[in-house]
Amino acid sequence: MAERINCFVMSGGIGSRLWPLSREDNPKQFHNLSGKGSMLVATVKRLRARKLGDAPVNLIASERHATRVGAELAGIDLGGGTPIFEPLGRNTAAAVAVAALHVLKGGNDGLALVVPSDHVIETSEQFWQTVELGVEAASAGRLVVFGIRPSQPETGYGYIEVTGKPDSAGVSDVVRFVEKPDEQTAVSYMSAGTFYWNAGIFLFRAGAMRELFAQHAPEIWNQAENALQTARSEVAGLFLPVESYAKIEPISIDYAIAEHASGIAMVPAKFRWNDLGSWQSLLEIGGADENGNVIIGDVVAIDCHNSYLRSSGRLLSAIGLDGIAVVNAGDATFVAPVDQSQNVKKIVDQLEKGGRLETRVTPTHDGVPQSGAWKDRVQHWFFNETLPLWSTVGVDDRHGGFHEALSLDGVPMVLPKRMRTMARQIYAFAVARERGWDGPADELISSGIEFISKHGRTGRGGWVRALNVDGTIADGAEDIYDHAFVLLALAHACKCGVEGAEHLGRQTLGFVDAHLAEPDGSGFRETPDDEALRRSNPHMHMLEALLAWHSTTAEQSFLDRAAAIVDLFCLKFFDADTWTLGENFDRQWQPLPGDAGLLTEPGHHFEWASLLVDFAAAAGRDEIFPFARKLYASAVANGLNRATGLAYGSVTRHGLPVDTVSRSWPQTEAIKAAIALDGIAGPDMKPEIEARVGRLFRWHIDPARSGLWIDRIDEQGRPCADQVPASIFYHMVTALTRYLDAV
Repeated sequence: MAERINCFVMSGGIGSRLWPLSREDNPKQFHNLSGKGSMLVATVKRLRARKLGDAPVNLIASERHATRVGAELAGIDLGGGTPIFEPLGRNTAAAVAVAALHVLKGGNDGLALVVPSDHVIETSEQFWQTVELGVEAASAGRLVVFGIRPSQPETGYGYIEVTGKPDSAGVSDVVRFVEKPDEQTAVSYMSAGTFYWNAGIFLFRAGAMRELFAQHAPEIWNQAENALQTARSEVAGLFLPVESYAKIEPISIDYAIAEHASGIAMVPAKFRWNDLGSWQSLLEIGGADENGNVIIGDVVAIDCHNSYLRSSGRLLSAIGLDGIAVVNAGDATFVAPVDQSQNVKKIVDQLEKGGRLETRVTPTHDGVPQSGAWKDRVQHWFFNETLPLWSTVGVDDRHGGFHEALSLDGVPMVLPKRMRTMARQIYAFAVARERGWDGPADELISSGIEFISKHGRTGRGGWVRALNVDGTIADGAEDIYDHAFVLLALAHACKCGVEGAEHLGRQTLGFVDAHLAEPDGSGFRETPDDEALRRSNPHMHMLEALLAWHSTTAEQSFLDRAAAIVDLFCLKFFDADTWTLGENFDRQWQPLPGDAGLLTEPGHHFEWASLLVDFAAAAGRDEIFPFARKLYASAVANGLNRATGLAYGSVTRHGLPVDTVSRSWPQTEAIKAAIALDGIAGPDMKPEIEARVGRLFRWHIDPARSGLWIDRIDEQGRPCADQVPASIFYHMVTALTRYLDAV
């Protein structure tokens, strides 16, 4: 019986050269591009077709795609193999190290075959005939690679140069690996006859790969070993921990090992191969019609030749095209000469710089109602159900102020009254008045301000964090978060003409400057005595308050203060690589170590996005718009529960869920962000707006009693709330009034 070969399928890529079809949330390995099912399934089935010996199949895939991988492989026998999920991509060196370690884990120095998940190979029989030719060399401790004899001077592939003297099995010694050449160099490679395209397939003995890493990249091996040793084993597969895996250098196996190793062997492929690296490659394998066209989807083509025409959804019509690729993906269309289609990455790079959503998220809005479809429902719920309830039952007529929460039956709950909640209620009634509510807004605003002024001021003019129900102090800390909301409430009270609101607001701002602002201008402390933690979230709400004061007074000083916070966001809060917003920092604005520094909240991404658009419009700083788009794209791509479409509570910077409960407020902030982004250059966000309003009502509002909402929905879509927090009223008011204004 032939030696066992442990197969590993690398499935972590994005396939950006096939944009707009292939995207971060739905990369090309999950698409049916060859007519034989998804690329991933076709690869697994090919590996399981070995006839000479055992070949268990393992996957190395992104944890973000764990559910998708499970669905794709349902019913497929992996022969004892298992999926291994990476918390974040670390390129192929890490994947190969994990593969070798996985083989060695059982104490066996066996063979490992590592293959990409998204290549087309003509037949399984020819594939395995080629692989078997390399077994002897790999068993002897050599790293074996596989080369494709060039059919044209291709500039999009890496090359392998070999000696001109293969052994009896046709195996040659590798001279060197060569990066993608220019056209003239590629022509010379063709004529030399000793250059092959690099298929990206590796065969090796696990122990030999361990030695190669020890010589050339020991840190990668050590970190991968630590990650595998501490991996979490579940029914779905092995989940590598982000703490250790994130420390691995992101580098390819070619750069880390292959280009430095000696004695590498190359086997020339006996199979037809295509890496589907461009739309031209799909034209070559797609089964062209009598005019040389590949036509997929709802396409009408007249007098077209040698063209790739694909439409996902809407009708695509073309006349007189020759050698052109046209790909319509619903929200984006790509057009290029077929022989230049591999340059699509230039388009993707440009879109990425602008933070365009289309590079990361696949649209799912087929059948979404037209703009304004939810207007009547929103109008009625807000003015006829919610405001009447919270302006009566939500008000504490006995002690003053507002109730912190209502029960799911609409009964006031006996809870401490947080300053942020009191301020948010004042704000909510002020905004309702601004939008034409004919209820007792003036009385509610004035009584709310009177209550917090009487009970909630500190001796030096700040505001306490929380009060008991009767107005006595429960927590006297002077928190920047609470001061931001007091400022926001007073700005809108001032806009409503409430006497004394402006004076009180300026006093509050004076306290913030004296006791909470850093002397060097680098943001705000959590409290006057705080020396350690710094958070981005209170700064966001200070930005919100300052923009409100600028809108109320038109004073440039408020916009200047807002600009300082935005600059801090750009320099410290925002991570340009992941498009994510950090939450927790030290005094020097470095992310906190461990999980706290990796944490992000999709809801805060949405909040910042809308505020950045507001600021950019007010300040005339168009360079801020891309930050807003990137925040929104990141939150949608990495922060949503795909089963419900709702935003998670929190995820890591790399999109792994941490708090899987979906609260109501991030959904309202998603509405605000979509509305804001619809007003600047970019895609039509109206379907997105309607979809988000629909989800808010579907999951949070419609299942609740009139005027209330279900604040918490678990990962399976089940309600898990035990109260209705009054603090959420602020989010509802802001989002839904903006929706009514927009439509």
